[in-house]
Amino acid sequence: MSNVCRWYDQTSGMKRAWDKGLLAKAWIDNYCLNGGKNCVRKRRFETEGYVSPDYVLPDGTVDEKLKEARDKGIF
Repeated sequence: MSNVCRWYDQTSGMKRAWDKGLLAKAWIDNYCLNGGKNCVRKRRFETEGYVSPDYVLPDGTVDEKLKEARDKGIF
């Protein structure tokens, strides 16, 4: 896994959601383990300093199930 996104760690909403079984593997494979290529979350953080909410997916869409899980304190 030499092409892991530099932001894919325990502070990452995507990593925490994946570890809790709340996120499809395709999100991790296509973005986080692909160096963050085309990741809106990564781009916005690096260019604007904007930290996306944990329920925003790498393509920039809102995942309502993740939002609900976050609101309930599940991750």
